[in-house]
Amino acid sequence: MSDVDVAGKPVGIVLVSHSAAVAASVAELAQALAGGGAGVPVAAAGGTADGGLGTSAELVSAAAASVDRGAGVAVLTDLGSAVLTVKALLAEGDELPEGTRLIDAPFVEGAVAAVVTASAGADIAAVEAAAREAYAYRKE
Repeated sequence: MSDVDVAGKPVGIVLVSHSAAVAASVAELAQALAGGGAGVPVAAAGGTADGGLGTSAELVSAAAASVDRGAGVAVLTDLGSAVLTVKALLAEGDELPEGTRLIDAPFVEGAVAAVVTASAGADIAAVEAAAREAYAYRKE
């Protein structure tokens, strides 16, 4: 992506959960806490295609495609098999948009940090760093 002009293009965010309701709720929360998301494309990819609990490669791929604006796509996941689903898609090479990154971050706090940072116009590296920093948030 180094030869692509990404100036002014927002980083897309995909939230992958085993539950459609959880993914949608975290997306709603992150956008609300970011003041509406300020134009950041956020998509929830939760559950299976038939509405059950689990993860769906097809839903993740579709969500990533829907938020891709050319500046990269940050993917945050909730649990282990969601991580495996995204890693498998990344390994296939053509299932996710160029510049897609699986972000190692806590799901809720990382999503909020990613959307807030992306809404400020940050690039994919800064969005990833902000989401990762959420591991340091203390609740004591």
